Amino acid sequence: MLVRCLYASRATVPLDPERVEAIIEQSRRNNPARGITGLLCFLDDVFVQVLEGGRDAVCELLGIIMRDERHHSVRILSYEEVVERRFGSWNMGQVNIAKVNTALLLKYSEKAELDPFTLPGHATMALLDELVATASIVNRPG
Repeated sequence: MLVRCLYASRATVPLDPERVEAIIEQSRRNNPARGITGLLCFLDDVFVQVLEGGRDAVCELLGIIMRDERHHSVRILSYEEVVERRFGSWNMGQVNIAKVNTALLLKYSEKAELDPFTLPGHATMALLDELVATASIVNRPG
């Protein structure tokens, strides 16, 4: 059974490009063996991530993420059983929302900022879907 989990968290230390790249590379190394695909979005100290895969694999990875000292305030925004993946073509895609048109952020939020902690989970997922549709994705795996 496939599931999709959308969660948000805050970084414990500032996110420099090297730290983000290390997280992406770790995901790309580990997730294929788990059958997990997804999308990672970040801005300042906020992460928003979608994990897709088998229920056990996604739940186990979420447990690892919750214990990871690089994150705090992990909040599950949405968890659902699905019949197909939305992000199946990536081991882990990355969206740099700092380069996104602010009008897109305002479409889903009161302010032109990424704050998934105040948005409904379905609004955050809709925003991610638009980011995919507008090709706002960087560092696609080869």
